[in-house]
Amino acid sequence: MTFKYRSIGITAIFATAALTATLAQTLTKSVASGHREILLQTTQSWNGKPYTHYPTGQPQLTTIKLTIAPHTALPWHTHPFPNVVYVLSGTLKLHDKTSGKTQVVHQGQAVGESVDDVHRGESGDEPTVLLITYAGTSGAPTSVPAEGERAEY
Repeated sequence: MTFKYRSIGITAIFATAALTATLAQTLTKSVASGHREILLQTTQSWNGKPYTHYPTGQPQLTTIKLTIAPHTALPWHTHPFPNVVYVLSGTLKLHDKTSGKTQVVHQGQAVGESVDDVHRGESGDEPTVLLITYAGTSGAPTSVPAEGERAEY
Protein backbone atom coordinates (compact mmCIF):
# COMPACT_ATOMS: atom_id res chain seq x y z
CA MET A 1 0.00 0.00 0.00
CA THR A 2 2.81 2.35 0.76
CA PHE A 3 4.21 1.79 -2.71
CA LYS A 4 0.85 2.73 -4.29
CA TYR A 5 0.70 6.05 -2.43
CA ARG A 6 4.23 6.88 -3.40
CA SER A 7 3.42 6.20 -7.03
CA ILE A 8 0.45 8.60 -6.94
CA GLY A 9 2.60 11.18 -5.13
CA ILE A 10 5.36 10.99 -7.75
CA THR A 11 2.79 11.24 -10.56
CA ALA A 12 1.26 14.32 -8.93
CA ILE A 13 4.69 15.93 -8.59
CA PHE A 14 5.49 15.33 -12.29
CA ALA A 15 2.04 16.62 -13.33
CA THR A 16 2.50 19.75 -11.23
CA ALA A 17 5.97 20.34 -12.69
CA ALA A 18 4.66 19.92 -16.24
CA LEU A 19 1.76 22.30 -15.57
CA THR A 20 4.13 24.87 -14.03
CA ALA A 21 6.44 24.68 -17.07
CA THR A 22 3.50 25.09 -19.45
CA LEU A 23 2.18 28.11 -17.52
CA ALA A 24 5.64 29.69 -17.46
CA GLN A 25 5.94 29.34 -21.24
CA THR A 26 2.44 30.79 -21.73
CA LEU A 27 3.08 33.79 -19.48
CA THR A 28 6.49 34.61 -20.98
CA LYS A 29 6.34 37.43 -23.54
CA SER A 30 7.72 36.62 -26.91
CA VAL A 31 10.90 38.41 -27.92
CA ALA A 32 11.06 39.78 -31.46
CA SER A 33 12.47 42.78 -33.30
CA GLY A 34 10.13 45.65 -34.14
CA HIS A 35 9.37 46.93 -37.65
CA ARG A 36 11.33 50.09 -38.48
CA GLU A 37 10.14 52.67 -41.00
CA ILE A 38 12.53 55.58 -41.54
CA LEU A 39 10.42 58.72 -41.83
CA LEU A 40 13.31 61.09 -42.41
CA GLN A 41 17.07 60.77 -42.65
CA THR A 42 18.77 63.85 -44.03
CA THR A 43 21.88 66.00 -43.83
CA GLN A 44 20.10 69.13 -45.08
CA SER A 45 16.91 71.09 -44.53
CA TRP A 46 13.93 71.10 -46.89
CA ASN A 47 15.26 74.20 -48.68
CA GLY A 48 18.57 72.49 -49.53
CA LYS A 49 20.82 74.13 -46.95
CA PRO A 50 23.18 71.55 -45.36
CA TYR A 51 23.26 71.02 -41.61
CA THR A 52 26.82 71.95 -40.66
CA HIS A 53 27.01 71.29 -36.91
CA TYR A 54 25.11 70.77 -33.70
CA PRO A 55 25.11 73.46 -31.05
CA THR A 56 27.63 73.13 -28.25
CA GLY A 57 26.64 72.69 -24.64
CA GLN A 58 24.34 70.33 -22.75
CA PRO A 59 22.14 68.55 -25.35
CA GLN A 60 18.41 68.92 -24.92
CA LEU A 61 15.78 67.23 -27.05
CA THR A 62 12.42 68.98 -27.17
CA THR A 63 9.30 67.58 -28.82
CA ILE A 64 6.20 69.72 -29.21
CA LYS A 65 2.80 69.19 -30.76
CA LEU A 66 1.80 72.34 -32.66
CA THR A 67 -1.69 72.95 -34.04
CA ILE A 68 -2.20 75.62 -36.72
CA ALA A 69 -5.73 76.82 -37.47
CA PRO A 70 -7.02 76.48 -41.07
CA HIS A 71 -5.89 79.15 -43.56
CA THR A 72 -3.25 80.48 -41.16
CA ALA A 73 0.38 81.47 -41.77
CA LEU A 74 2.76 81.40 -38.85
CA PRO A 75 4.95 84.46 -38.25
CA TRP A 76 8.37 84.52 -39.96
CA HIS A 77 11.00 82.91 -37.72
CA THR A 78 14.27 80.96 -37.57
CA HIS A 79 15.51 77.92 -35.66
CA PRO A 80 19.01 77.90 -34.13
CA PHE A 81 19.50 74.13 -34.50
CA PRO A 82 18.27 71.14 -36.51
CA ASN A 83 14.73 69.90 -36.02
CA VAL A 84 12.29 67.60 -37.76
CA VAL A 85 8.59 68.15 -38.39
CA TYR A 86 6.15 65.25 -38.78
CA VAL A 87 2.66 66.12 -40.07
CA LEU A 88 0.09 64.28 -37.94
CA SER A 89 -2.87 65.75 -39.85
CA GLY A 90 -3.57 68.37 -42.49
CA THR A 91 -0.92 69.87 -44.77
CA LEU A 92 1.96 72.25 -44.14
CA LYS A 93 3.24 74.60 -46.82
CA LEU A 94 6.73 75.83 -45.96
CA HIS A 95 8.01 79.18 -47.27
CA ASP A 96 11.65 80.33 -47.35
CA LYS A 97 11.62 84.15 -47.15
CA THR A 98 14.97 84.82 -48.88
CA SER A 99 14.86 82.33 -51.75
CA GLY A 100 11.09 82.18 -52.21
CA LYS A 101 11.22 78.35 -52.21
CA THR A 102 8.16 76.48 -51.02
CA GLN A 103 7.42 72.88 -50.18
CA VAL A 104 4.16 71.18 -49.25
CA VAL A 105 4.30 68.43 -46.62
CA HIS A 106 1.29 66.13 -46.27
CA GLN A 107 -0.10 64.01 -43.43
CA GLY A 108 2.28 61.16 -42.61
CA GLN A 109 5.35 62.91 -44.06
CA ALA A 110 8.38 64.33 -42.27
CA VAL A 111 10.72 67.14 -43.24
CA GLY A 112 13.94 68.62 -41.86
CA GLU A 113 13.42 72.27 -41.02
CA SER A 114 15.85 75.00 -41.94
CA VAL A 115 18.43 76.39 -39.52
CA ASP A 116 19.10 80.14 -39.35
CA ASP A 117 16.97 80.79 -42.48
CA VAL A 118 13.86 82.94 -42.09
CA HIS A 119 10.83 80.84 -42.98
CA ARG A 120 7.26 80.08 -41.97
CA GLY A 121 4.61 77.41 -42.27
CA GLU A 122 1.09 77.77 -43.57
CA SER A 123 -1.92 75.50 -43.06
CA GLY A 124 -4.47 74.48 -45.67
CA ASP A 125 -8.24 74.06 -45.54
CA GLU A 126 -8.20 72.14 -42.25
CA PRO A 127 -6.21 72.42 -39.03
CA THR A 128 -2.60 71.28 -39.38
CA VAL A 129 -1.21 69.28 -36.46
CA LEU A 130 2.57 68.87 -36.30
CA LEU A 131 4.93 66.89 -34.12
CA ILE A 132 8.25 68.78 -34.00
CA THR A 133 11.45 67.49 -32.40
CA TYR A 134 14.36 69.87 -31.82
CA ALA A 135 17.98 68.75 -31.23
CA GLY A 136 19.07 71.76 -29.20
CA THR A 137 20.76 72.78 -26.00
CA SER A 138 19.47 73.47 -22.54
CA GLY A 139 18.14 77.01 -22.16
CA ALA A 140 18.19 77.87 -25.89
CA PRO A 141 14.91 78.84 -27.58
CA THR A 142 13.57 76.41 -30.18
CA SER A 143 12.15 79.19 -32.36
CA VAL A 144 13.29 82.81 -32.77
CA PRO A 145 10.91 85.41 -34.28
CA ALA A 146 12.23 87.38 -37.26
CA GLU A 147 12.64 91.08 -36.64
CA GLY A 148 9.27 92.73 -36.07
CA GLU A 149 7.40 89.39 -35.98
CA ARG A 150 5.43 87.70 -33.20
CA ALA A 151 6.54 84.40 -31.71
CA GLU A 152 5.75 81.25 -33.70
CA TYR A 153 4.18 79.69 -30.59
